[in-house]
Amino acid sequence: MSQYFDIGDETLWNPSNGASRLFRRHVALFEAELELPSGIGPMDWDECQIDPVVFRDFVHALLGWHRRTGHAVVLALSEGFAATVLVLAERAGIAVDWARLGAAPEGPLRDVQVSTGTGTSAPADGGAWETGLRGRARELERRMPR
Repeated sequence: MSQYFDIGDETLWNPSNGASRLFRRHVALFEAELELPSGIGPMDWDECQIDPVVFRDFVHALLGWHRRTGHAVVLALSEGFAATVLVLAERAGIAVDWARLGAAPEGPLRDVQVSTGTGTSAPADGGAWETGLRGRARELERRMPR
């Protein structure tokens, strides 16, 4: 069995039920964390419609949130979801403003990690952050059937 994540008549992703269920639970978690709707609708009859306008705003908010943290555990927990969302955004034709995101993070840093003897950790350099996240998205994209 599988489920479909669609924009109109175009399927962006056709994952297994288990992957879909886990992804949708992450969507709910990040909607709460960002206090923003994702545009990813409910799963009805194995089909889920994505509102591209709302999803675009969610994608940018998620990537901005991800960019503002230097906390190793938060990054590890959120990177896979961010990369998966990035694949869907690219398939939906959503242009990501990498120059803006790669600049010094806007707003307060989030979940700064304090390490014994090394001080605090800052977010990665914008270029390194972008390269890493886009690389992870490329790995996942090959494994995300349509």
